[in-house]
Amino acid sequence: MQEVFDEIRGALHTVWNRRWLALAVAWGVCILGWLFVATIPNSYESRARIYVELDDVLSKQLEISGEGRQAITKVRQTLTSAVNLEKVVRATKLGENVNTQREMQSAVDGLTKNVGVKSTEDNLFELTATIGDSSLTDAENAALAQDVVQKLIDIFREENVSGNRGQVADTLVFLDQQLDDRKKELEAAEQRRLAFEAQHPELIGGSGSVSSRLNTMRDEMRGVDSDIAAASSSLAAIDGQISSTPRTIATFGAEGGARGALSQAQSQLAAMRARGLTDSHPDIQAQQRQIAALREQAAREPAGSTGAPNPAYASLVAMRSERQANYQALQARKAALQSDISRLIANQAEEPAVAAEANRITRDYEVLKEKYDELLNDREEMRLRGQVETERSAFQFEVIDPPTAPTKPAAPNRPLLLVGVLLAGFGAGAAIAFVLGQMKSSFTTADKLERVLDIPVIGTISRSVTAEARRLERMQLKKFFAASGALAGICLLLLVVEVIQVGSVA
Repeated sequence: MQEVFDEIRGALHTVWNRRWLALAVAWGVCILGWLFVATIPNSYESRARIYVELDDVLSKQLEISGEGRQAITKVRQTLTSAVNLEKVVRATKLGENVNTQREMQSAVDGLTKNVGVKSTEDNLFELTATIGDSSLTDAENAALAQDVVQKLIDIFREENVSGNRGQVADTLVFLDQQLDDRKKELEAAEQRRLAFEAQHPELIGGSGSVSSRLNTMRDEMRGVDSDIAAASSSLAAIDGQISSTPRTIATFGAEGGARGALSQAQSQLAAMRARGLTDSHPDIQAQQRQIAALREQAAREPAGSTGAPNPAYASLVAMRSERQANYQALQARKAALQSDISRLIANQAEEPAVAAEANRITRDYEVLKEKYDELLNDREEMRLRGQVETERSAFQFEVIDPPTAPTKPAAPNRPLLLVGVLLAGFGAGAAIAFVLGQMKSSFTTADKLERVLDIPVIGTISRSVTAEARRLERMQLKKFFAASGALAGICLLLLVVEVIQVGSVA
């Protein structure tokens, strides 16, 4: 640690011995630095805040609430575009001396670096513009910064409030043109479809439609087969009932006999079975016992009885005729379905090119119709949106804080630069003095001499100074401090001038 202190003390001694050189370098660096700082123009920053209402109740009801947020995104991306900044340049003092395209491009590039659009919240924007033109006064730079921000606000309003209506109108015109073109194409496709269907009615709708019709016919065929089976079973049942029912009813004398009663009992049994009763039913069993008893009586009854037509038999014959007609109709329907199915299958197998053409025509027609319907819906939505924009804009715009008129420069921080130049001057002088001292082979202390030469130092001889020499040294010291103080005083004076100039900006 003692060696470090010795090194520091030796460095300070080296600089102090060359203090006039260090002071001269400090003066030179400070003068040059202050002159450079003086040439830096003041930049003035103007700010403004604008509020943008993204959606309103009507926009949400119409399901167009996303337009506001899309417009916000567009503002953030395009407000500082080259086209918009060129409008700003032409509308302000920045464009007074711009005559060529190259000069305009240079002005736009410079303005791009000095203009910012920052979204502090979802619907709150902050616009900033920093202007520092060396050819203009501070007051003119401050006013120009305010003008630039105001022009940005005007562009914001023009492109995102008034401009929306023109965009909607242009979009409607484009959609109408597209609808006319799609309508002509759709009508042509309809004519081709009608002409093809007139030549090949069995392939209406394409092979996909034919396959669907085949499946439908097969389903219907299965239903007809089920109905035929049921009708055949019903016809067999009625045939059985007819075979067991006598055509006539036998009577004996005036009151009839056992044969007549037997015939009536058998008719009643047939009627029960026609209702679906089985032999295990109690009524059937009782009727069968009665028929057995009547048969014994009829066997013992003498001959000579007469017969009358049986009404039950006539009713069963009529029912059989009806069921026979239904069965034949189902058979005819099955034959027709089989014929249609065979014809469709044959057409698909024998004319694959025609089926492919049917598919293509149907597909083209459906695609064109779908696109036409989509364009029609888009046109109606855009028309409604245009009415909303005309009556009342869903994009509400409000200036919260108007562009400020700056009274103090935003850059550079001249007081800090002035003090920094002063410190840099003193540091440069001390550094040069120390470097020059290191270039000479001298030693500031006996310990350093002993360490470098590795030779014991017996002692040192102090310098003897006369009274006159001390008086001269004190005078030189006063002059040094006066020159150093003068340098610091100049820095203080420059700071006071800077404060006065900043306060004089309108």
